[in-house]
Formats: sequence, C-alpha cells, structure tokens
Amino acid sequence: MAVDDLKLAVEKIKFEALFEYASLGILVVNQRGEIILANSFLLSQFGYSNSSEVIGKTMEILIPKRFHATHVNDRNEYIAQPERRPMGIGMDLFAARKDGSEFPVEVSLNNYEAGGESFVIAFISDITKRKEIENATIHQKEQLALINKKIEEFNNDLEQQVVLRTSQLQETLNELEVSKEELMKSLSKEKELGDLKSRFVSMASHEFRTPLSTILSSASLVSKYVKEDEQDKRDKHINRIKSAVSNLTDILNDFLSIGKIEDGKLAAHYSQFNIKDLIGSICSEMRGIVKTGQQIIYQHQGSETLVLDPSLLRNVLINLLSNAIKFTPEKGFIRVNSELTEKQLFLEVTDSGIGISQEDKIHLFERFFRGTNATNIQGTGLGLHIVEKYVELMNGNIECKSELEKGTSFCISFDVNAANLT
Repeated sequence: MAVDDLKLAVEKIKFEALFEYASLGILVVNQRGEIILANSFLLSQFGYSNSSEVIGKTMEILIPKRFHATHVNDRNEYIAQPERRPMGIGMDLFAARKDGSEFPVEVSLNNYEAGGESFVIAFISDITKRKEIENATIHQKEQLALINKKIEEFNNDLEQQVVLRTSQLQETLNELEVSKEELMKSLSKEKELGDLKSRFVSMASHEFRTPLSTILSSASLVSKYVKEDEQDKRDKHINRIKSAVSNLTDILNDFLSIGKIEDGKLAAHYSQFNIKDLIGSICSEMRGIVKTGQQIIYQHQGSETLVLDPSLLRNVLINLLSNAIKFTPEKGFIRVNSELTEKQLFLEVTDSGIGISQEDKIHLFERFFRGTNATNIQGTGLGLHIVEKYVELMNGNIECKSELEKGTSFCISFDVNAANLT
C-alpha cells in the first residue's frame, strides 16, 4: 500500500503541475454549474488574485451579464448530454474580467465522471491579438476593394471618353468628306487617339501592377504574423500598403487632371494672395517627403501680393518639387526662387539631380513622355504636361534648362498686369 500511495502522490503532483503551469485557462465545474477548480493562468486572464474569489460560484461570473440568461440554459443542456467539442462553433464568444471588461475567447469543452457525479472541463484561450489581426486584414481587403472600384470607374470613364471622341471624329469626317486634305487630318486625329489609348493602357497596366502587387502580398503576409512580438513586421507591411495606396491615388489624380484639361473643364480663377506665404507653405509641406539629407531652400525678392490663381499655381509648384525630390539623390539640394516686380512674377525651381538630355528636352512636356534616364524611376509621364497646361491657363510661360548629371531648372514667368485685368 505504501508503494501505491507513493505512486498516487506522484501522479497527483504531475496533475497539479500540469494544471497550474498550463499556458491557457482551465476551469472545472460541477453539475450545478459551480466552479470547483480554476488554474492560476485562468485567474490571471480574468483579473482575479485568489481562487477563493471564484470557487463555489457559478461559471456565469466569467461571462458578460447580457449572456447570463441564455448561457444558463445552454450550460444545463450540455451537462445533461455532455460531449467533447469546441464551444460556440461559428459564433464570436466573449468573457468578462473581474472589472467587467470583455475580451474575445475560444473555449473547448470536455467532461468526466467521478464519485457518481459529472464534471465539465473548459479550456479557455484569449484571442484578442488574433481578432485584431483579423480585423486589420478585413480593413485592408475593404481598402483593396475600394481601390479596385475606383480603377474600374476610371476605366469606364475612359471608355466613355473614347466612345465620345470617336463619335465626334465620325461627325467631323462626314462633314469634311468633300475635302481630301481635311479628311486626312481627321484620320490622323483618329490614329492619335488610338495611339493615346494604347499608350495609356500600357502605362496604366505597368503603374497599377506594382502597387497592387505590393498591397496584395503585404495583406497576405501580415495575416501570418500572429505573435505579439511580431508587431514590427506587421507595421512594416501595413506601411507598405499605405505607401502603395498613396501612389495609386497620385496616379489617379494625374489621370483626372488630364481628363479635365482635355475636356476644357478647367479654367483659371484669379484672386489676390501673398506669393511668399504660399510658396513657403508648399516648401514646408514638401520637406516632409524629402529623401535623407535633401534640402529645400526658398528665397523671395520684391513685392509679395499679387492676383493670380493660387490653386493652379500651388499644383504647378507641388508637381515641380515632387519631380525635383524624385530625381535628386540623397543629400542633394533643391532651390526655389521667386521674384515679383511691377509687371511680372518670376519662379524658378532648381535641383541637383540626374538632369535631362538635349534630345529628351524636345519632348519633355508631351503626354506620357519619360526621359531615357528615368525609366527605372516611378512616374506616369503626365506631370510636366499638366504643369505646362496649368501655366498656359494663367497666360504664363515655362522653360527648362538642364544638362545630364548637372541638375535641372524650370523657369516660369507670368505677366502680372494680364492677371490683374482678367
């Protein structure tokens, strides 16, 4: 008997060690739903410092009050017909801590009999972190769906524009069929539209594919990092998704601007403003996206108040500064100079970047054109075309001075008197 008692004592010690040092909550209740055992991990999960706070009380003490009524019925049904299974299949389960706060859980149930009485064992896991990751993944999928919807809407708009332009072209051909010269011009215009569509489809498929691939891969990877100490990895992929979405937004804005310009829906709206304050504000904003060590230096000369379209001018400067940042290496400089005289406003944006060849400068302001030395740098080839159109809307003039590997300077001038009289 002494040997049997020793074996029994050893087995008891093993059970107590397994019970107390398990890394999930373990709960034992009797037929009346009263808690008779609770391990230390469970007490810690639910915010209790001593087992006496829960022993002898019904297990509903660990469940949010709004579920008490239905849970008592469910508990009694299970005790009457117990079976080994997970609890609440297809449902979100919640537990309540001592302070009343709630958290999501997973519960597995088992049962056993001893001394003629039935008991239920519940294994309880806190799945708060998993739920946070699942919710983040759902949000990212919603964002992807929104982006896809915007792309689809834009493609539909583009197709409508092509249909409209084709219809207009056909009417022109019918009206000018008596003139061979005019007919050839119209056919040339049709070919230009076709080439434009082909270039757009080719460019759009390339520019959209990269950020969309980034979004999809990061959204897939972030769901794999479920451990608490992997938050930095989750943050890395979430930031990649945000950056890719921002790139897509910039591309869509360029396309929408081109559409407005082509349709003649864009016009200059003049108002009086302080040119030094406007440019200073833009430079401050752009300093937030510069590369490591890059500097934006702004200087102004002359008067400060004039009449022009501040919105169009802002878009022009943001586009030029974005290009300067993009094509200038780290630790490079970007200079912005403005001068307002009685007759004219002069603006100059100069960078120390890769420069533009003489051959490329001829096509610099054409739609979708990209320099031969810029093919590996992200861009749509629409930015400078939009800038030139905005400057023309304000009766201004823009010139480019550049040499390869010696930087680029864009010089813009506006007739102040013309702006004030408009």
